[in-house]
Amino acid sequence: MSDCWYEKGLRFECKRCGDCCRGEPGYVWVTEADIARIAKKLKIGTKNLKKKYIRKVGNSYSLIEMSNGDCVFYSNGCAIYEVRPDQCRTFPFWPEYLSSPHAWAEAARRCPGVGSGTSFTEEEVDARLKRIRDILSYRE
Repeated sequence: MSDCWYEKGLRFECKRCGDCCRGEPGYVWVTEADIARIAKKLKIGTKNLKKKYIRKVGNSYSLIEMSNGDCVFYSNGCAIYEVRPDQCRTFPFWPEYLSSPHAWAEAARRCPGVGSGTSFTEEEVDARLKRIRDILSYRE
């Protein structure tokens, strides 16, 4: 039996409110697989996608932002939701929100989908946590 604080699982359902897509500047790291998926959805080549929607940061890539901090693909909702980057897919199962019940409660204050909807098992949460850690290590 696990002694993980979320051993009984966690609930989350994206409400598509856009709170995590707008406002504060930051990075939405994209992998080559993300870039390929997005380019296919938009029916443009990866080279054109990178030129128009992606910025190079060190050896990594991030979606660009609008001048107000909104994601370039946010327009009354995510325009690429079905093919959104893995960083977005793993939210809110990120290290900073899974460090403690208090941190998860903070995520719930920021996101209306935290604590509602689908119940994710500890294993499913851990798989998403591993994926975001892989994404973060990819950019280093």
